[in-house]
Amino acid sequence: MSIDEKTQTELEAAAFRRLVSHLRERTDVQNIDLMNLGGFCRNCLSKWYRAAAEDRGLELDYDSAREIVYGMPYSEWKEKYQTEASAEQKAAFEESHKAQG
Repeated sequence: MSIDEKTQTELEAAAFRRLVSHLRERTDVQNIDLMNLGGFCRNCLSKWYRAAAEDRGLELDYDSAREIVYGMPYSEWKEKYQTEASAEQKAAFEESHKAQG
């Protein structure tokens, strides 16, 4: 199957929007869980979004990129939904970062 570049970009954008929407709905899934299982989190997506904007000569600060991904200011999301990481989550995070380092 051959897909032209414009269509590919549109499909990728749609998939990204769906991922962001899914993560906004799944506030029960903590960033540390995403990091431990997938090696990325909402903050990573925010950084990648910001980098893509900068690659195109657009100014976008990190807080604005986070708001795009979280659907609200990060401080609000953190207050509403973020929980303290368990000892097991922290240990898994440390172990996964040892393997990368």
